[in-house]
Amino acid sequence: MNYNIIHRTIYEYTAPVTVSHHVARLEPRATATQTQEQFSLKIFPEPALRRGRTDYFGNKLCLFSVQKVHSHLEILTQSRVAVHLKNPPAYENPTAWDEAAKLFRDPVSPEVVEPYQFIFDSPMIRASLELSDYARESFGKDTPLIEGAKDLTRRIFTDFKYDPKATTIATPLEEVLQKRRGVCQDFAHLGIAFLRSLGLPARYVSGYLRTHPPEGKPRLVGADASHAWFSIFCPGTGWVDFDPTNNVQTGIDHITVAYGRDFGDVSPVAGILTGGGQHVVKVSVDVEAV
Repeated sequence: MNYNIIHRTIYEYTAPVTVSHHVARLEPRATATQTQEQFSLKIFPEPALRRGRTDYFGNKLCLFSVQKVHSHLEILTQSRVAVHLKNPPAYENPTAWDEAAKLFRDPVSPEVVEPYQFIFDSPMIRASLELSDYARESFGKDTPLIEGAKDLTRRIFTDFKYDPKATTIATPLEEVLQKRRGVCQDFAHLGIAFLRSLGLPARYVSGYLRTHPPEGKPRLVGADASHAWFSIFCPGTGWVDFDPTNNVQTGIDHITVAYGRDFGDVSPVAGILTGGGQHVVKVSVDVEAV
């Protein structure tokens, strides 16, 4: 399936900005099931300095600096991505979750050094006994890892209500757990926190979601915006992605942009500026199958 994606971010400032420095993570990744065929990024006003690089996790970054007075900043990306049809992997010898967790206790085998870094706390996600207790309802003794992850995804979808007014980027995970409300970012963080509390490696994935509902049915939550989900490492298989906002294992409708420990590692646009006063951010995303 081929997709054309237009992602527009607009900042409107109440006072002039004299200088601003930003980093954008908006270029879709190349993965085993995804090919990036075309990408362009335009910035208005034109930045004085601009360069690209790859971060620690392999995400593509654009760093830029606008060094003239401005009260409006627009970042426009256009991507063409091919997502290859994939079926859920077959698990002839499914690994029990507790056996998988043992691989990430000292001493750690060289084969799992890369996913090992994703079992630790990160700035926005901290493991706890409360989180572990919740997760263990899905991960009983000898439960296959992927079956446990599927059930955890289902329970997050069932127990937590999608509510875009309930949280912000800065809302602590503990508050989301208490209120049982949030958005895709919160639900991805929850899934990761539950898994890490069991000693299992999990990472945060940002991207886009294309929906094609039956006639008369609502679109899937998360369409026409940046989306987020979590990925769990399965020994012998690799990383397997789950979308708790929609209670699905990711497939041809999910387009990956970046991944990291939590949202802080993959924020689409971040920066610092001088001046500006208050600001309003408007984001629009159009995902078109072609």
